[in-house]
Amino acid sequence: MQTLKRVTGVMFPVILFSLLALCLLSLSRLSLTIWQADHVTGWQDWFMILAQGVRIDISTLCWLLILPSLLLALMPVKGVLGRCWLFVFRIWLVAGLWVLVYMELATPTFITEYNLRPNRLFIEYLVYPKEVFSMLWVGYKAELALGLLGTLLTLVLGWKLSGYAVQDLTAPKWYWRPVLALAVVALGVMGARSTFQHRPLNPAMVAFSTDPLLNDLTLNSAYSVIFAAKNMASEKNAEEFYGQMPLEEIIQTVRQASGREAEFFSDEIPTLNTISPTFSGKKNLVILLQESLGARFVGGLGGLPLTPNLDQLMQEGWNFTQVYATGTRSVRGIEAMTTGFTPTPSRAVVKLSKSQTGFYTIADLLARQGYHTQFIYGGESHFDNMKSFFLGNGFEEIVDLPNFVNPKFVGSWGASDQDLYTMADLQFTKLHQTGQPFFSLVFTSSNHSPYEFPDGEIELYEQPEHTRNNAVKYSDKALGEFFAKAKQSDYWKDTIFIVIADHDARAEGNVPVPVDRFHIPALILGSSIQPRQDDRLASNIDMAPTLLSLIGADNTSPMIGHDLTKPLAPEYQRAMMQFDKNFGYLTRDKLVVLQPGKAPMGYQYNFDSKQLSVTEVSEPESKRALAHALLGGKLYREGRYKLPDASEHQLANAD
Repeated sequence: MQTLKRVTGVMFPVILFSLLALCLLSLSRLSLTIWQADHVTGWQDWFMILAQGVRIDISTLCWLLILPSLLLALMPVKGVLGRCWLFVFRIWLVAGLWVLVYMELATPTFITEYNLRPNRLFIEYLVYPKEVFSMLWVGYKAELALGLLGTLLTLVLGWKLSGYAVQDLTAPKWYWRPVLALAVVALGVMGARSTFQHRPLNPAMVAFSTDPLLNDLTLNSAYSVIFAAKNMASEKNAEEFYGQMPLEEIIQTVRQASGREAEFFSDEIPTLNTISPTFSGKKNLVILLQESLGARFVGGLGGLPLTPNLDQLMQEGWNFTQVYATGTRSVRGIEAMTTGFTPTPSRAVVKLSKSQTGFYTIADLLARQGYHTQFIYGGESHFDNMKSFFLGNGFEEIVDLPNFVNPKFVGSWGASDQDLYTMADLQFTKLHQTGQPFFSLVFTSSNHSPYEFPDGEIELYEQPEHTRNNAVKYSDKALGEFFAKAKQSDYWKDTIFIVIADHDARAEGNVPVPVDRFHIPALILGSSIQPRQDDRLASNIDMAPTLLSLIGADNTSPMIGHDLTKPLAPEYQRAMMQFDKNFGYLTRDKLVVLQPGKAPMGYQYNFDSKQLSVTEVSEPESKRALAHALLGGKLYREGRYKLPDASEHQLANAD
């Protein structure tokens, strides 16, 4: 150690902490890869993960240490000023080391939940410390303890090590300091960029696999989160990920792919179209959005035997067996169900600045047609910016946790599903008595980590009690109790209900878009709905047009989803899925996947075995997928996803 200190001189603390950080990050990466070894297919994967991982780590450390290294080269290290500077320098070193260590300690839990390293979701959750800390305290005490222990050890041992590192430092002669400073900057910039290409190092440069988790293991978690924060700040457009296409060509391609090209009529709102309702009259509409209820948890869809009540209801209503979510987060499901908006690699429009007012939602559409519109949620509606988005776009009333009186059970995410459905029944009864039609979005939360629900409500499927499978059983029981009550109510005969998931619990797999983890239940119920099993391929963006048709609502809107009350040929059936930065366009015969900086990939998807096999992808298929991937971002940025003004509406009716 003394030899290294003598050779490296004043740069010894930087070299020492860099070597320590490289060892710790490599050890973490190796441990994570061993843990996820079932994703690794050969020695090439190991080499790419570990070798490219060191490259990422060096880049991370260069970004972290280039400024203090420059100052270390120029500043004195003796006297009062030197002691003050070295104190600040030690804080910088230890704090940087702690961030790197803590993020690696948090990684296994994040991978377990999302099958990826911490990314933009990690940042988005930090905005809600109350809910997140409550969730962690209830369901992740061991992880919290490990994080606290790791923090204490890193801070204590790191501070001691930094004291040793700066002890007896000798600054170079004054005429060598500018030379050393230039060398530090040059090496730091080269290490940070890690390439002589136009763009510096980024995750796409070290991506080597079709398995997103393997590509993420190459990174370190601090780098992953910082890169996500940078992208969030700039909100990259899909064009930067997938390529360019003029808006006119996008619109033409999307219209042709809809199977009803002649029904689009506006230049100002390019996707504006009118769908005539199949029901003559006016019914209420209730969307029961189920948290994290993937098809693999639903017995009636071939999943685990956890949903006997939903399985029974599937025999009583219009059951869709091949519906796929647009994303992997609740805000993406809310986006699809309330706006019909196509998914993008950016954040869901619920959270974007330009969509907080004047953005199309079915609530705004129905409010203009005399409906009372409301959102019912057992938690705090400010979470994920839901309250702001809803109130700015047509929802007249928010009913959330502060409105619940003496709830039976309140967990980390709010009142239990039983309390939620009790409140929903009270609201529907009250609204029905007014004679005004209503639309209500009801969002459950019990099936969310840490899976809290009232004791003794269900016969447990497994031990321990608070697991996802048990939470699914509890949520299903609450759903069954609600419909048993609803069928006896006065509002039942005048209401159309849909039970649909926002997304599956966890998207994972060794392919860029794991289609089977986007498969969700979708069931329409009501006194006028006849039992039916529908195996057409669809997405949750198709549900809003279908529901509007069933309740007799005028539907002149920018939604491109299909009205499934009408025939739909197989060649026009499709689903769109956004999996982190990857976009999937699924048809009956092919999945086309778009990835940042890569050529489109084609897969055959077997809907029975749920297996993907690589195949060729044609130019028209690539173009169709690209058009749909770019559509949402283009319309959002130009403010062209909205309801028409009076003149546009009159034109639609005249046509």
